[in-house]
Amino acid sequence: MIMTRRLLTAVALSTVLLTTLPSCGYNTLQAKDEAVNASWSEVLNQYQRRADLIPNLVNVVKGYATHEEKVLTEVTAARASVAGIKATPELVNDPVAFQKFIDAQNQLQGSLSRLMAVTENYPDLKANQNFLDLSSQLEGTENRITVARNRYISTVQDYNVTVRQFPSNLTAKVTGMHTKPNFSVANEAQVSQAPTVSFSGS
Repeated sequence: MIMTRRLLTAVALSTVLLTTLPSCGYNTLQAKDEAVNASWSEVLNQYQRRADLIPNLVNVVKGYATHEEKVLTEVTAARASVAGIKATPELVNDPVAFQKFIDAQNQLQGSLSRLMAVTENYPDLKANQNFLDLSSQLEGTENRITVARNRYISTVQDYNVTVRQFPSNLTAKVTGMHTKPNFSVANEAQVSQAPTVSFSGS
């Protein structure tokens, strides 16, 4: 008799769990968390692609723009600052670390823009095939960064809505899942512009 009651209780609990788990949002939260991590990895991949281009670009420019040491040093230092931050997947769960990383990327993007502006003063440099190739790759990479960032923004927005909506917000609290930091609108408008690359003779 006791065994029968225990068996019935276990079956009842199992039934409750099976019927409530799908509606509690746990699986949805996990899937969306993974989507955020995947989209963040793509952002990092494109940022790394940009960082990898910088040493060659600096070396080519240095060969022609010997008097632009300040700008060249600034780009190199900004790249080193970015490289010094460990961009792990956990970064997206720490608003302070996330902002520090984004600020470093913004600084790098700004210094690259100043470097490209300086090259306008050197017609021979702008005619150099290596420089043309690197500039084209940089411009393409900046566009890829923008696409990856926009995808990340949408993915985080979707995740954050799920974390805050009822009843999945209850599951999020129990499992320790919180909203994630995102690129701000003002920030996005500022840094989504690829460095201006002009090959005109003017």
